[in-house]
Amino acid sequence: MKIQILGSGCMKCKKLMEMAEEAAKGLGLEYEIEKVTDVNKILDFGVMSTPGLAVDGKVLSSGHLPSADQVRQLLAQAVGK
Repeated sequence: MKIQILGSGCMKCKKLMEMAEEAAKGLGLEYEIEKVTDVNKILDFGVMSTPGLAVDGKVLSSGHLPSADQVRQLLAQAVGK
């Protein structure tokens, strides 16, 4: 699974990356994390405000920093757990 963090590298984006990594480890997922900082690539996802969270190219969250529980739930849903 490819977890993509969409954003410029702001504090919220960094926090989202930390939470996504913790959640993926906690769920026992095989994953890689990619930071997407290029504005044009972020727009290609259809994301107008960051931070954004995507899995395998599908946007799960954007425009706000979800809670750690929400991140875990989103990743679990993405893999069908």
